[in-house]
Amino acid sequence: MLTTATILVPFLLGGFQVVKAAPKQVIQLSPQEGLEIVCNAGRSTTVTVTRTVEVARTVSVMVTTGAPQASVGVVRSSSGLRVVSSSSRTGTVPSSTAGSVVGGGGGNGTGFRNAVYFTNWITHVLYSFADIASNGEVFSSDTYSDLEKRYPTDSWNDQGNNAYGCVKQMYLLKKKHRQLKVLLSIGGWTYSPKFAPVAATAAGRKRFCSSAVKLVQDWGFDGLDIDWEYPASATEAADFVSLLKECREALDEYSAKHAKGYHMPITIACPAGPTHYGQMDIPRMDKYIDAWHLMAYDYAGSWDSVSGHQSNVFLSTTNPNSTKFSTEKAVNDYVAKGVAPGKIVLGLPLYGRGFEATSGPGRPYNGIGEGSAQAGIWNYKDLPRPGAKEFWDEQAVAAWSFDERKQEFISYDTVRSAVEKVKYLKGKGLGGTVFWEAAGDKVREEESLVRTVVREFGGTNKLAGALNLLSYPVSEYDNIRAGMP
Repeated sequence: MLTTATILVPFLLGGFQVVKAAPKQVIQLSPQEGLEIVCNAGRSTTVTVTRTVEVARTVSVMVTTGAPQASVGVVRSSSGLRVVSSSSRTGTVPSSTAGSVVGGGGGNGTGFRNAVYFTNWITHVLYSFADIASNGEVFSSDTYSDLEKRYPTDSWNDQGNNAYGCVKQMYLLKKKHRQLKVLLSIGGWTYSPKFAPVAATAAGRKRFCSSAVKLVQDWGFDGLDIDWEYPASATEAADFVSLLKECREALDEYSAKHAKGYHMPITIACPAGPTHYGQMDIPRMDKYIDAWHLMAYDYAGSWDSVSGHQSNVFLSTTNPNSTKFSTEKAVNDYVAKGVAPGKIVLGLPLYGRGFEATSGPGRPYNGIGEGSAQAGIWNYKDLPRPGAKEFWDEQAVAAWSFDERKQEFISYDTVRSAVEKVKYLKGKGLGGTVFWEAAGDKVREEESLVRTVVREFGGTNKLAGALNLLSYPVSEYDNIRAGMP
């Protein structure tokens, strides 16, 4: 069986490893894969992620790996990957951590989905996030990074109107790795408040979808990813369905005219908390969606009165206070609403949430402590902390560490978590996994969660090989229209 891998990139590009280099950071493709494209951003920007990164954009990697499906081809996931800003994925209180990433699907391949650091491990990239104007126009939130930045391999003497920046680098990656599809991700936590007024009118929806498709055709992308967090009423839920329908029709119309009927996927980031997905008209949405990227994390955090597991699969009966939410319930609820299991891509965190002055999970706490880049949030690669011991809840399928001296509890996924979640995925027939976010993973192969998932799914030879689209005859950019000769 073939597997589909997806990676989500928050409007950034060039690669999926962040490498420190004074005086700035470099995002580059792994030399292990023989790639030399480098995205070297010379400024700090705070985009839709929750922390400032010394790069033009942040890279989120999403790993989508899952059970094979017959109807939906490729599904993408995060630069681990969709990039989402801070938010509480299950409750109603915003959190302070980076959100999720997802990958997107499309094409006629069947198999698992997987998004990872190296290009030969992935099938999709989510390029996040495009902004939304009040009239519905979807536009670049950073034209310099997207289109203007010149990299060492770029010429200053090219003739015509050409795309540079990350958009050009993405196209070059697609040429080199024909299984790689790139989806334009729109919204995210920061821009999500702009969805409702735009989706409420026929004119707004039409402008949204036509402008989104124009970016796809101009930038040489393969489809759309819509990250609306979240519709808050029955009216907004109905408007979301109408928006998806309009975009599906716009993509199909473009493809029929200019892409020989190539299927351009639509994927969404979807919540794992019933408060949010209970507001969505899932059955009516499903016919327009190729993949549902389930943000199965942030189940517990600083907004809670007791500490808890942030990405457990099942509820705990022995310590119920530690598991307010569960992946199992979310998955079952989506399936009960008519979503095929193979269209659901499971999100895994590459970060942990901390709780201080506590005796463990499901207990009172006082403060969230320090973090890798922000309070209370630790990259997986920085865990466990010195002096802490790791523990495992077999029933909940949840890992954590605890420092007896500091009385510090941190909830995060481990290699064992990844192995068990792949078993869960296969058992449920889900479509893959998505990781948020790539920079949080560990380098050593035996400790990397991304590599663990790839290994558990049978390796890179299981990735789906459906080809991407390289022909964009009506792109406004001469070099993309010409196929980057």
